[in-house]
Amino acid sequence: MFLSKCRPVRIVTLAAALCLSFGASAADNTLQAVFKRMDDAAAKFKGLTADVKQLSHEGAIGEEETYTGTIAFKSPKPHDVHMLIDFKEPDPKAVEVSGTKVRIYYPKAKEVQELDFGRSNKALVEQFLKLGFGSTSKDLQDGYTVQYGGPEKINNENTTRIVLIPKSPDLAAQFPKFELWISDTSGIAVQQKMYQPGNTYNVATYSNMSLNPALPNSAVTLNTPKGVKITPLKR
Repeated sequence: MFLSKCRPVRIVTLAAALCLSFGASAADNTLQAVFKRMDDAAAKFKGLTADVKQLSHEGAIGEEETYTGTIAFKSPKPHDVHMLIDFKEPDPKAVEVSGTKVRIYYPKAKEVQELDFGRSNKALVEQFLKLGFGSTSKDLQDGYTVQYGGPEKINNENTTRIVLIPKSPDLAAQFPKFELWISDTSGIAVQQKMYQPGNTYNVATYSNMSLNPALPNSAVTLNTPKGVKITPLKR
């Protein structure tokens, strides 16, 4: 899952949906094969755990930072999505997303920042979170133009890269393009790339992934000590 160090809204970044863009028939067939793998995975997807490495590139100043940590994702039933990303390096921080609510814990500052996107944005938050994690081909085709990117290896795993161009002008203005690397074995994204204006992008790469583990609620909930400062954030 993507995490931007600047704007809280960019914490929740995973999107789904699209209007198919067909090219040569061979590419069509290959894209359809990716969709089938994703649909098969979505039918039984309940969650995952993995190690995560995120590269954040700020295009305007050419600055890059790499964060490493773990992710736990739980979706026990449709439209019930919970996620916890726990970054260990270089600066500890943890991000919990439950429904439309986001909580960011900064242990050094002993502060939790809270943001609620509201019920009107529930569907958008969910599709961002599930982009490549249990999203179906229909999800993709509902809101994006999908393009076939071709086979690539990520961490020695065979994957197929697909490119998503948002149909919504408002979404495209903030995130003009997404890329997903879908595992040829599991049908789940093992890498995601989110582009922003000005040659800024975030790349999240997952390893040691475990699919559909029996996760307790505590695995996707912030564990904070007593006395932390709670700071509400405005959208």
